[in-house]
Amino acid sequence: MPVIEEGASRRRGARFRQGLLGLGVGLLGLFVADAVHLRNPPLAGESLGDVFVPDPAVAGLVSLGFGAVVSDFYWLQAIQAAGGDVRITPELGAHLGQLIDVVTTLNPWVDHPYRFAGIWLTQSEQNVRTANRLLRRGIEKHPDDWRNHYYLGFNHFFYLLENAEAAEVLEGASRLAGAPRYLPRLAARLKSESADLEVASVFLQELLRGAQGEAARESYRSALDEIEIEQRARQLDGARVRFRELEGRDIETVDELTRGATPLLGALPSPEPSSLPASLRRGSEWIVDPSDNRIVSTYYGKRYQLHVPASDRERAEGWAREKELREAAGR
Repeated sequence: MPVIEEGASRRRGARFRQGLLGLGVGLLGLFVADAVHLRNPPLAGESLGDVFVPDPAVAGLVSLGFGAVVSDFYWLQAIQAAGGDVRITPELGAHLGQLIDVVTTLNPWVDHPYRFAGIWLTQSEQNVRTANRLLRRGIEKHPDDWRNHYYLGFNHFFYLLENAEAAEVLEGASRLAGAPRYLPRLAARLKSESADLEVASVFLQELLRGAQGEAARESYRSALDEIEIEQRARQLDGARVRFRELEGRDIETVDELTRGATPLLGALPSPEPSSLPASLRRGSEWIVDPSDNRIVSTYYGKRYQLHVPASDRERAEGWAREKELREAAGR
């Protein structure tokens, strides 16, 4: 009996010592994280408060083998910075990029932080370029995960208007296990000169499926509604071209496409989105806009601007012009 008690006592003592060791390691890790935080000069702007970001290389040198613990510390800082009722500005985007750079430098095997960068770093061209660099790091560490490829391809397509780069990324993703079957078709469309509505629709549908939060889902649904109406408007554009060829004149009203001896259309498509409940329908109609002679739905009052909303496209085109000027100045 005393032998049994002595053995149990030794086991309890061993567990106690292991618990103390684990607690000591945890406390040391937190101490190291704090030391890394204090020993580096601030890189973020004063408007971001007292949360500063260390240089990733320096953080790695002074983490004393506790890189994963320090990485978790800065990952929490990134979540807190982006959370709550906060407007993401280019400056905050740059700050988040610095935080995720530290997180993924100290622990490159993390998963979600890479896609976090892809979602939040979109307020300036530099933000997007930083997100793309981090996503490529994620692809390097997780080469078989198609999702990082997808976010990288979306950034090239939607924010930077770089369809060729997006196609190359998605072609690689399409060969990975679990990748959506439509990716090869999407990559092929990106290589065409008219890669707009179909590509945008497929991208947005996938983002809608993975969206977290009703605000994000509503934004994606709204964009899909605009694309649906634009697709119908382009159908009417095609019928209008045939009308001119047959009649030798242009239409005066859109419903002329359904009349005459040989109507070009059996009926006009709905000028309102399919997702709109009957109780919210406005009685919209198709008209020829006198300001630019284009067929538009009165539901929106204007035509959809290619593959991104007008404000986003103007922003992306501005970034592209700035890039061209920088490259020209460097030659």
